[in-house]
Parts: sequence; C-alpha cells; structure tokens
Amino acid sequence: MTTRKVLTTKTMASIAILSVIAFILMYFDFPIAFIAPPFYKIDFSEVAVLVGGFAFGPIVAMIIEALKIVLYMLFKPTTTAFVGEFANFIIGCAFVVPASAIYFKNKNKKNAIIGLVIGGISMTVVGLIMNYFVLIPAYSFFFHMDLNTIIDMGKQLVPFINDKFTFVLFATTPFNLVKAIVVAVITIILYKHISPILKK
Repeated sequence: MTTRKVLTTKTMASIAILSVIAFILMYFDFPIAFIAPPFYKIDFSEVAVLVGGFAFGPIVAMIIEALKIVLYMLFKPTTTAFVGEFANFIIGCAFVVPASAIYFKNKNKKNAIIGLVIGGISMTVVGLIMNYFVLIPAYSFFFHMDLNTIIDMGKQLVPFINDKFTFVLFATTPFNLVKAIVVAVITIILYKHISPILKK
C-alpha cells in the first residue's frame, strides 16, 4: 500500500470520526435566553468541524459540516422542511471554511486566531442575511406564526426591536457573535493539545 493511499485512508477515517463527534455535539444544544428567543440554540459541533478543517483544509471542513447535517437529519426529523438544516450548513461553512483556509495555508497559532476571528465575522454576517431572507420567513411559514409574533419574542428581550431587520440585528447577530466567540475560545484552548497532530 502506497503512502498516498495510507494518507487517503487516514483522512477518510478522520472525516468519519469527526463527523460523528460533530453530530453528537449538535444534540447538546441549548438556548441563550437573555440574548435571543428560545428557538435559537447554540451547540459546539463546529469545534469538531474546525479540528478537521485545521488538519486537512477547508474542503474537508465543508464535508464534515455536510455529513454532520446528514447524520442529524437521519436521526432527528426536520421541523422546518429542511430549511433550518440548510441554513445551519451555510452558516456553519461561513465560519469553518475561512478559518480553516487561513490556518491551513500556514499552520501556526497566530493564523489560527486570525482565521477564527475572520470566520466568526463571516458567520455573523451570513447568519444575519440567512435569518432575514430565509430562516425567519421559514419559521413564520412552517410554524404558522405571524411574523409579528416572532418579532415580539425578540422585543421582550430587547425593547427597541420593532421589525424583522432590528430583530436580526439585535437578536440574531448577538447570538451568532456569542456562538462564534465561544467556539473560537474552546478551539484556542484545545489548540496546544491538538496542534502536534494537526501539524503532522
């Protein structure tokens, strides 16, 4: 067996393992009640995706992100006609792909931090766009909720929320920022433990 074949097999095995870990982490989600309405839930699955992306590059990060979503849909029926899962994939990729690309180009701690910051900003911007144009209308449609009802849920937390734009600006955006920061901090904490493996 050639070295190339061994590396390919190792990469595929790593992708499979990290996809399962990301899928399991996705189950342990919870709301941040003081920031956003309860249907927004945070999980740490992107940490596992970032490990794969840092080790093998941004394309592998996308593959792990996709497999995580596929596994999740297989074991948990969708409640948003797959719109939420699609948005989760797009927003997740907006974070892990830039972060992985920057780190993978030159593997050092500085690039890891820069990548995570840029990835976090990217995720926040894409999350704002996806929520405004896709997620909030989808929640309104599939849960038979008037849009004003959703906006009122945000208004209870932030009094100056009064329409869809201010909802995504003052509820969705802070939520995604918090998620990006938490995931980035966990990844940085783990960095010194996983960097010897990632640099091989």
